[in-house]
Amino acid sequence: MDRQQIEDALQNGKNALNRQQIEDAVRKGVIENLNMDRTVSDEDIREQIRKQIFVTARENPLSVNERLTLEHNVFNALRRLDVLSDLLADDEVTEIMINGPDNIFIEKAGKLMKLDRHFSSAEKLSDIIQTIVAANNQMVNESSPIVDTRLADGSRVSIVLPPVSVDRATVTIRRFPKEPYTMDMLVKNGTMTREIADFLKKLVVARYTILVGGGTGSGKTTLLNALTGFIPSDERVITIEDSAELKVMGIPNLVTLEARAATLEGKLAVTIRDLLKATLRMRPDRIIVGECRGEETLEMLQACNTGHDGSLTTAHANSPEDMLARLETMVLMGMDLPVDAIRRQIAGGIDFFVQVSRMRDRSRKLVAINEVDGMENGHVKLVPIYTYTLEGGKGTWKKVNEIIHTDKLVMAGLR
Repeated sequence: MDRQQIEDALQNGKNALNRQQIEDAVRKGVIENLNMDRTVSDEDIREQIRKQIFVTARENPLSVNERLTLEHNVFNALRRLDVLSDLLADDEVTEIMINGPDNIFIEKAGKLMKLDRHFSSAEKLSDIIQTIVAANNQMVNESSPIVDTRLADGSRVSIVLPPVSVDRATVTIRRFPKEPYTMDMLVKNGTMTREIADFLKKLVVARYTILVGGGTGSGKTTLLNALTGFIPSDERVITIEDSAELKVMGIPNLVTLEARAATLEGKLAVTIRDLLKATLRMRPDRIIVGECRGEETLEMLQACNTGHDGSLTTAHANSPEDMLARLETMVLMGMDLPVDAIRRQIAGGIDFFVQVSRMRDRSRKLVAINEVDGMENGHVKLVPIYTYTLEGGKGTWKKVNEIIHTDKLVMAGLR
């Protein structure tokens, strides 16, 4: 981009595309004029950026705000995570989807939108990807093109590189609020009613075992974290996660365990199943597993059947009925057991299925609470307690049955 193109861009109203062209030109000028024979400090970079901005705007002045924004963006591109730096600083951005260097989408306030900025180059995006994975002693390349990792702030990162991602690198970042959602907040934003929140509080205090089900992005982890706020402070709690996301508050005797991926040599991996086995020897009152997605489900059910009442976990499923079939499948991934035996483990270990869902308007709702009532005709029997239905375009919660097994409520003095 030559001088005349820059002036034409400025003259044409500095629209989004032209601003990006100007930014690219300033960045290129900085790189060409840096003295790479010595260590370049942040201040050296900023000084060179200001010089290039002065040259660019000499005949077509930029406002003070435009100059500061330009300096900020170019510095991030050269010294930090480029476009990601600003997105990660914005607490309202909950999801970042990068489809190559030129296509960036974000979710903000529940709405999906395309960003009008891009990475300075495909090479810069590649450098950022390697910086992210290297911080966690991981590796991603053409031979191993898929990796799940996280950022320093706990954000979950999924990376897929070519040739698997065909022609461009893909990065998806799931962000989490700095302050965890409480049940009061979920009631306020319409995820559930106060009556349902109070009911769930009684279940947690009375040590009923709860499994939260839902699809991707439905709010399973958010609800799980809110439920932990009801756990009495005198209990010993152990959390197990692939990537530490839960923020359990008010529990002094808390142990947080995190699975570990294999090293660059493919060794020393520590799985959720390994951690569950170790947890059983650590005298937990409750075990909280961030998500059951495989063979570790067998250990989780066994723990719930051997005295660890009140444990909590989540799993992907579209309904409580689908969850039963998925649990059977996940247990079979870990051990070949008769289906009847698996169903009895489920019926004996889990007390309640709580289902959450993401609605068409992007809001998240608790849509069902089902109590497990043993076995019936060889199948796990589910009894609906609360349901959420849409009537005339408006959603309402209804209590359809009373809780059947009240023994734990009685023992906790809540009945």
